[in-house]
Amino acid sequence: MSDPHELVVLNPATEEVVATVPAANAEDVAAAVVRAARAQTGWAALAPADRARLLRRFADTVDAHIEELAQLEVREAGHTVGNARWEAGNARDLLLYAAGGAERLLGKQIPVPGGWNVTFQEPLGVVGVIAPWNFPMPIAAWGSFPALAAGNAVVLKPAETTPLTALRLAELALESGLPEHVFQVLPGYGHTAGRALVDHPDVAKIVFTGSTRTGREVMERCARLVKPVTLELGGKSPNIVFADADLKAALDPFSFLDNSGQDCCARTRILVQERLLEEAREFLADALASVVVGDPADEKTQMGPLISRQQLDRVRSYVPEDAPALRGSAPDGPGFWFPPTVLTGERPDGRAAREEIFGPVAVLLPFTDEQDAIRLANDTPYGLSGSLWTRDLGRALRVSQAVRAGNLSVNSHSSVRYWTPFGGYQQSGLGRELGPDALTAFTETKNVFISNVSPSTEGPAQ
Repeated sequence: MSDPHELVVLNPATEEVVATVPAANAEDVAAAVVRAARAQTGWAALAPADRARLLRRFADTVDAHIEELAQLEVREAGHTVGNARWEAGNARDLLLYAAGGAERLLGKQIPVPGGWNVTFQEPLGVVGVIAPWNFPMPIAAWGSFPALAAGNAVVLKPAETTPLTALRLAELALESGLPEHVFQVLPGYGHTAGRALVDHPDVAKIVFTGSTRTGREVMERCARLVKPVTLELGGKSPNIVFADADLKAALDPFSFLDNSGQDCCARTRILVQERLLEEAREFLADALASVVVGDPADEKTQMGPLISRQQLDRVRSYVPEDAPALRGSAPDGPGFWFPPTVLTGERPDGRAAREEIFGPVAVLLPFTDEQDAIRLANDTPYGLSGSLWTRDLGRALRVSQAVRAGNLSVNSHSSVRYWTPFGGYQQSGLGRELGPDALTAFTETKNVFISNVSPSTEGPAQ
């Protein structure tokens, strides 16, 4: 039984203990929110250029510790070292991008009769960010750094299994000169620290990334306080491959194997035009066999372990030993390993074809024509991401408009850029993160009318 007062961080590749971390409780959260609220007023009062300068200094400090942060991510999350370096770099780059927004958080002047009308974008106050374990650094950054740039204070609760990089980022923020308590990290369990953060009346907004089931609970609890939320939840993204596509690029196995498949944007439904089905099957069999699965600290490794024993058991439940499938290999012994797998006998309405597995498992499904591809792509309660592959520009535009998902890539598997908005349709979530409007999601719009009419001649108030 786990100790409610501490978190035990395991290395997913070895099952060895990396660290134990005190677990925050509801009282700790309440105290952190009080500190954050006090610090936020001074942070918001800074000139935007000064706030931006401090965030850029924070980015420089992160840049100087890229390798340290990456190695922490390898140990606590089992990410390959190359991926971990990218993640630390993404946090740095988002800090720089958000810092620029601090000086460009513009209101509007709206023409009205009888005077002047202007709007202001004002910070919300204290923002609570609940980050997941699959991409601990980037997703913590997506919620936290634009909120900071907009003048808010942030209380970040990282996932129970991956608190170490978040704690180190908070230390680096202080080293960079950010005011104390403006960016706090409170590791803890979801049912205690997470729930306390959601329920606190002085937390003005919650940003949550995680499962759809938990996201519904977060939304329900925030609704009681009429508290806004941004939710980035599950996905079951299609990879639509038409007969005229570049098959080798379209069937890149890392479209669903990156981060061991623990990615909401993973293209886990491979929809292939039926005349290509056998060729696709042969290509995927060879591709899976060549994937290097092993020690994530080894530069040659392409795929590491799953995060935990619980996640390994979940993934196994979708892949019976006798299931028709293409399989790669994975290490034996300690660690939470599962081989790269493509299920070839799954029905479109089967469990593995409709539910988010969150592991290195995809399903291969044929389609007949464009309309059939769209029907299959939309046959899911999710709508986060997806790819489509064709040389026909008209088809690319038609299908992009018809597929109900927040992020689509044509002849590419790339979903996330900090320059562009990210979020989902349907049960994949609410709101958008990243992009040029990221800061406005952490502000209230205040409207101010200034009359230029003499009080003696002004009409009745409205």
